[in-house]
Amino acid sequence: MAGFNTDILLIGGGVMSVTLASLIQQLDSSRSITLVEQGQQLAGESSDAWNNAGTGHAGYCELNYTPANPDGSVSVERALAINERFELSLQYWSSLVEKGLLPAPANFIRRVPHLSWVQGAKACDFLKTRHRALEGQPLFQEMKFSDQPDTLARWLPLIHGTRQAFEPVAATRVAHGSDVNFGALTRLLGRSLAQHNACDIQLQCQVTDIKREAGGWRVHLHHLNSGEKRSITSRFLFIGAGGAALSLLQKTGIPEIRGYGGFPVSGLWLACNNEDMALSHNAKVYSQAPVGAPPMSVPHLDTRFINGKAALLFGPFAGFTTRFLKNGDRLDLIRSVRSHNLRPLIDVGVHNWPLTRYLIKEALSPKSARLGELARFIEDPDPAQWQLVRAGQRVQVIKPTASGRGSLEFGTEVLSTEDRSLAALLGASPGASTCVSAMLEVIERCFPELIQGQPLQTLQSLIPSYGQSLQTDRQLLADVRRYTLHTLGLNTGAEQTQTERSLYA
Repeated sequence: MAGFNTDILLIGGGVMSVTLASLIQQLDSSRSITLVEQGQQLAGESSDAWNNAGTGHAGYCELNYTPANPDGSVSVERALAINERFELSLQYWSSLVEKGLLPAPANFIRRVPHLSWVQGAKACDFLKTRHRALEGQPLFQEMKFSDQPDTLARWLPLIHGTRQAFEPVAATRVAHGSDVNFGALTRLLGRSLAQHNACDIQLQCQVTDIKREAGGWRVHLHHLNSGEKRSITSRFLFIGAGGAALSLLQKTGIPEIRGYGGFPVSGLWLACNNEDMALSHNAKVYSQAPVGAPPMSVPHLDTRFINGKAALLFGPFAGFTTRFLKNGDRLDLIRSVRSHNLRPLIDVGVHNWPLTRYLIKEALSPKSARLGELARFIEDPDPAQWQLVRAGQRVQVIKPTASGRGSLEFGTEVLSTEDRSLAALLGASPGASTCVSAMLEVIERCFPELIQGQPLQTLQSLIPSYGQSLQTDRQLLADVRRYTLHTLGLNTGAEQTQTERSLYA
């Protein structure tokens, strides 16, 4: 079996892997980097525009990031943390645009305001309390609240109908929200990386085995096009393969993965390709999840820009699956069971049976039921304009607790080995929007030499707020936002600013 060496090997061609490769290449261009992906192109799974929520989770509108407390207050810590992490992504992308390493921002990001919208007196009280808790925070100081019909009609022209005159409604709005096409961004970053001799991207390469060796790792590959079998040895291995990460980690035999399992969740969108309707909506609108629904199925109606065209996506509708990838195998879940994770898997299955039952019910729901959910947002949606589209697979992390039992997690987690030779990303939301901060965490854990001396200066030039707090430093936040909103085309501009002011009148 032929083989070759590389300094850094990345498995998975999604936004996480290409972001890590891009950061390392910027900080030390002398290191050889190899990325392998089993698909025919980068970003074919979780990062693809049709497979993810795509807007850059910034905490502005996602109500599940700000839960209500028993005393009626609202916890905002998670929203603040996610927003600050998203700001790191915006800064890095802005720097790459300025350096000519990414093309015009409209190729991967557009300004789409972020709104939370609720119905009913109790929900309106919650949203008002949430707004009061957030508006004093520098990161959220531009968020506006309204329960006035005229303002809501301007903010939400597709949603605010006559039927809502009979119950209280309210919304919050952040004008500089964005829609991010992470599939396009991933492929653009990959194209930039491929121009460097030290970076090699290999598509249609399936990983068949992973073995630890003295000084690093040996990864066995099957090239699906040619049938050739090869191996790569590397001092550092990153696994950023979305739903397949758990199975790949199990091949490594590292003790850190013991007890971990996966809870796969499927998804569907209702999609409308009426560009006029999508542009008139021009918003990402989150509401509240039904009782018993998982966080990834909170309903939202988004204007999205995919393949250069505006579209509306509603959902996603979560369902139960046994696949770990959209194009995976139905036996993925069964094959992931080991003696060390059997108890955590059983614990989660027993204690989360209502969630499993909900997901199975959702998976079996007809299109008419999905349209019924959409009718909460848009009056009398035309069935002919809305088509069901498969979203991506999500594999939520099942972690062992201190007692050896299982805990179902709804977040992302960076896992690394004690010797710093391997790192991986597990989980889903907030996912892609925090790709830069997540990969910086990998660098901090596994490449400490890249966050000191000259590399640190380079990093701070690429991400001006690195190592500082945007939650407390108002001047730094103002400077950073001025830079990123202008560079990425997310500011409103003089003419649009007047329009925005009319929305808040």
